[in-house]
Amino acid sequence: MFALRVICVLFVSAACVFGAAAQTGASPAKPSTAQKNATTAPSSPVTPATADAQSKPEGPSIPSEYRSIALGSGMDAVKGQLLGDPLFGYRGERDVSLLPGENRTLIETAGGSFVKRAWFQFYEDKLYIMTLSLDSEKVDYYSLYTHFVEKYGEPTSLDPRKAVWTDDKTTMSLERPLTVKYTDAETFKKLLDADTTAKAASDVGREDFINGF
Repeated sequence: MFALRVICVLFVSAACVFGAAAQTGASPAKPSTAQKNATTAPSSPVTPATADAQSKPEGPSIPSEYRSIALGSGMDAVKGQLLGDPLFGYRGERDVSLLPGENRTLIETAGGSFVKRAWFQFYEDKLYIMTLSLDSEKVDYYSLYTHFVEKYGEPTSLDPRKAVWTDDKTTMSLERPLTVKYTDAETFKKLLDADTTAKAASDVGREDFINGF
């Protein structure tokens, strides 16, 4: 009887040892559905529009200066540039005049070679319009238009009188017979809004005057 008990104990112990060994070599648990999705989910697709936005380079900006004379420059700085540039025949203060309207000044000067005459308009002592009248016997509209298209792309607007290129900061126009104009877009809009407000006030005053009869 005692021998039978010893055999049973040995059998149970062996079973426990084999069971533990089997658990140690067991296959790993299967990953959950969420884990599968996390590892196999494809990355966000790149659509043609996204690819174009990533690869499309920005167009060239419209220039805001000519021969180192930049829009936004102070009047004294522009005077100094004109005096040192042989393309312009600036004669000093005699070429400076006041324009109708508050805080507006104009420098008008003769040019040389390709530039016949030039105008530089200031508002609150800051240059906001440059106008260059060119010699049509030395350079032609078509040559300038072709150059501008190659350098800045197709014009923003085009009609028989002029071609206009513009961005958020600057508007550049090529006008017939042959004028190139640079305009500070922000300052020009500010002045245009002010002129519109003044005109509206003038119209109200006129109406009041008529109604007084």
